Amino acid sequence: MRAFEYVRAEDAAQAPGLLEDSGKYLAGGTNLLDLMKLGIETPAQLVDLNRAGLEDISDTEGGGLKIGAGVRNTDLAAHPRVRQDYAVLSRAILAGASVQIRNRATTAGNLLQRTRCPYFYDTDLPCNKREPGTGCGALHGVSRSLAVIGTSDDCIANYPGDMAVALSVLDATIQTQQADGTERDISIHDFYRLPGNTPHIENVLEPGEMILSVTLPVPLGGQHFYHKVRDRQSYAFALVSVAAVVTEDGQARVAFGGVAPKPCRVPEAEAQWAQGAQAVTDAAFEGARPTEQNAFKLDLARRAVQAVMNAAEHNGGAA
Repeated sequence: MRAFEYVRAEDAAQAPGLLEDSGKYLAGGTNLLDLMKLGIETPAQLVDLNRAGLEDISDTEGGGLKIGAGVRNTDLAAHPRVRQDYAVLSRAILAGASVQIRNRATTAGNLLQRTRCPYFYDTDLPCNKREPGTGCGALHGVSRSLAVIGTSDDCIANYPGDMAVALSVLDATIQTQQADGTERDISIHDFYRLPGNTPHIENVLEPGEMILSVTLPVPLGGQHFYHKVRDRQSYAFALVSVAAVVTEDGQARVAFGGVAPKPCRVPEAEAQWAQGAQAVTDAAFEGARPTEQNAFKLDLARRAVQAVMNAAEHNGGAA
């Protein structure tokens, strides 16, 4: 790990003024510090946000829920309103990591975690996301765990998280503070960028911009599901995951994880819910570009949707 300067922000308003051009914000550090140890992230400065007052969860005037950027994953998953009104979010978080990591990881850090593509993590291998212009080793290499849709000729890495998939179903909004102190709202659907020819630019945050909170709208009701398929039951990233909210009128919101560079929610797929799992996945994965190694994800996604449908129909429990 390279040497860096450490600065502590005492409140959120102070933080942007402390951050230098080559700096990074630090919260839980569960992903950032690992990347620094490997030499993938090399910030010259870290601005610690753990005393910046971003740990509150509160009701909004409209009946939604506001979640501070610094709220730990464990606390968010256990919050009574989350468990009652936004159960898909609680289930996604609990499926996402070990207890130790959930105790440290924060809401904003979870949103900003980076891919676990093996070519991104190995600095001896080509990776346009890590080092633009070097090529994508995964295109003709080991790609079993990677994206099948939303990819480009420059990158087929997938977004690894669970929480953001649930937030996509819930139509969350992300509140940020830009370097000049201006605040703005960003829909979760607009927050992440597809790779195109700039895979190293993963979201729409500007330099120095920090996440302040995430707001959930009025609860949808209905049955909430998070079905995650992985190579082992404990502490593994999704090969395919399905977040779904099935409402009383038989409609559903559906988003997929593990299959794209960002949470994958396709309204055309949701409209096919009554037609069955095959129709849903046909619509969701139209235009997919799988490799020989990860083409199985298309069928796996269909089976995952079917598992959710079966649970919704027969017992109303979590898939």
